[in-house]
Amino acid sequence: MRLYGYWRSSAAYRLRIALGLKGLGWEDVPVHLVKGEQQEATYLAKNPIGLVPTLELDDGTLLTQSLAILDWLEEVYPTPALLPSNPLERARVRAAAHTIAVDTHPIQNAGVVKHLKTDFGASQEQGIAWMTHWMKRGFAAFQALAAPDTEFAMGDAPSLADICLIPQLYNAHRWGLDLAPYPRLTEIERNCLALPAFANAVPEAQPDAE
Repeated sequence: MRLYGYWRSSAAYRLRIALGLKGLGWEDVPVHLVKGEQQEATYLAKNPIGLVPTLELDDGTLLTQSLAILDWLEEVYPTPALLPSNPLERARVRAAAHTIAVDTHPIQNAGVVKHLKTDFGASQEQGIAWMTHWMKRGFAAFQALAAPDTEFAMGDAPSLADICLIPQLYNAHRWGLDLAPYPRLTEIERNCLALPAFANAVPEAQPDAE
């Protein structure tokens, strides 16, 4: 498989974690978001919205949207499971994961902040304030949803919730958000990063890191 991504993309980061947890091999194909390579015709032919990640399967099939790809991985490679078998528990894990991946990340990613700066005149400081505002809301909700006394977010094994949380915490560190109000999240982060699948997926460990 070939993973088209960018070292600091949260969505690509999610897939690197999941692929690692599943024990799957892949080839990284960097798409430089800052240079605008995601808007080039050759990449748009693979992913029409011009975002990363894109996963190209061995037969050339192209999959887009990180959550959809994560669903595909779970169905095709069910071990280790990233979602519980119980429908109610599965819904709870998805709710926590979507609190980050749906309600938090999309409104504070690089493209949104760039739009605020170029079209609405926001300063760098205002852009950071925008991002951290939405992160605070998302982290507070995730902490309320997380299991209170398990090693990982929703149990004693990593799940989709952890896969979505850890890249967002990376962004929080990058932009200087005080995480003291979220002790449960930093505990989860420590436990996750102790695992090779999470440690190997960190942005600075990627071949295109700058």
